[in-house]
Amino acid sequence: MWPLVLCIIAFVSLWLYRWSNPRCNGKLPPGSMGLPFIGETLQFFAPNTTSNMPPFIRDRIKLYIFIIRYGPIFCTSLVGRPVIVSTDADLNYFIFQQEGNLFQSWYPDTFTEIFGKQNVGSLHGFMYKYLKNMVLSLFGPQSLKNMLPEVEQSAHTYLKRWSTQKSVELKDATAGLIFDLTAKKLISYEPDQKSSEKNLRENFDAFIKGLISFPLNIPGTAYYRCLQGRKNAMRKLKSLLEQRREIKPRKEEKIDFFDYVLVELEKEDTVLTEAIALDLMFVLLFASFETTSLAITMAIKFISENPLVLEELTKEHEAIIQKREKSDSHLTWKEYKSMKFTFQFINETVRLANIVPGIFRKALREVNFKGYSIPAGWAVMVCPPAVHLNPEMYKDPHEFNPWRWNGMEVNGASKHFMAFGGGMRFCVGTDFTKVQMAVFIHCLVTKYKWKIIRGGHIVRTPGLQFPDGFHVKIYEKK
Repeated sequence: MWPLVLCIIAFVSLWLYRWSNPRCNGKLPPGSMGLPFIGETLQFFAPNTTSNMPPFIRDRIKLYIFIIRYGPIFCTSLVGRPVIVSTDADLNYFIFQQEGNLFQSWYPDTFTEIFGKQNVGSLHGFMYKYLKNMVLSLFGPQSLKNMLPEVEQSAHTYLKRWSTQKSVELKDATAGLIFDLTAKKLISYEPDQKSSEKNLRENFDAFIKGLISFPLNIPGTAYYRCLQGRKNAMRKLKSLLEQRREIKPRKEEKIDFFDYVLVELEKEDTVLTEAIALDLMFVLLFASFETTSLAITMAIKFISENPLVLEELTKEHEAIIQKREKSDSHLTWKEYKSMKFTFQFINETVRLANIVPGIFRKALREVNFKGYSIPAGWAVMVCPPAVHLNPEMYKDPHEFNPWRWNGMEVNGASKHFMAFGGGMRFCVGTDFTKVQMAVFIHCLVTKYKWKIIRGGHIVRTPGLQFPDGFHVKIYEKK
């Protein structure tokens, strides 16, 4: 009996030791693998109410003032996978530059389950470039020029409607605005259409509420509701695609993304499948309206808290109108590109909002960097908040200061700015997001004023949320 007990104790002890000390040919970055299986997942998802660096990251970089715990590169374990976390600007840049060579896009299995096995984030090489070009054909600069009047009209319509209401919850309201606009461009979806598809956005709402939550797939949990929301949304998207199949594809004039998809699916040598197309449409709908609505809500919060910023924005946008021959003319592309301070404002908003808490990659083979080894197969998490709140790059990094971008690059990505990703996977929807934000701000500050009613407090889990909403009363300017 005792020999068996001793063997079990020895086996468990060895297993625990190997869990805590993973094999590595070189020197692993310092860190802790946490509890077996769970790792440090609970700490990673723990809510916090500040705009500072996530406590999970901050507490591992520096435990006490002047006392370094692990440093800017450390190891951990999240949702059952060993992960190297990087807050080091040089390593982040190296990872993005080595996409497809030493690293490739990767997300935890739970994300793959949520977004689909054929989602664009899980595809690589030729297939990724192929889908990226498809998306750019619809949301590239030339298409955005043609869309500008439509984006402006949508903003005016919704703001006019909101001004008649006692109060508006901004996050939900702007999400509705952007979802309707994006869904129209992707699938010609009309928000007021009388059909069983009318609640498409409701399924996305259920999906979002559990997107960044502890992955416990049990009825009643946020994660379970998230999966159900995805399942229902995908069922409706598939139904819409099948309905469109019955109509001859508009080869001569591609109006929406369904047109591109159906034409591609008809080709004999196509690499596109219906599953990939549906997963792509799901991701595009989610990414466009959820992230952009969060950015716009944070933008209004920052404007409300900084009167000088509102004054400068109003001055810039009213000047655009004053220079026109007809004050009620639509925005032109030239006017949009002239919004210098607005673009600085957008950059500062997304820098502090840090809507994306982590960008994941996987090491394709062992990588050595600054004396540390990243084993092949390990995940690497680049942490944008740590980069965006670095006092060595940004003076008073927690202060909202759009003027800091004066003379700095406001387009693209760099070692010190990755709100829209980096490398070859720089977000293809960046220009679309900026158009929507800039046009919305233009319509808001020139035609309306607002008063905060309640809410506006944020929680990160680690994704950004407004648990009690952000309720405002919007008034038309006289």
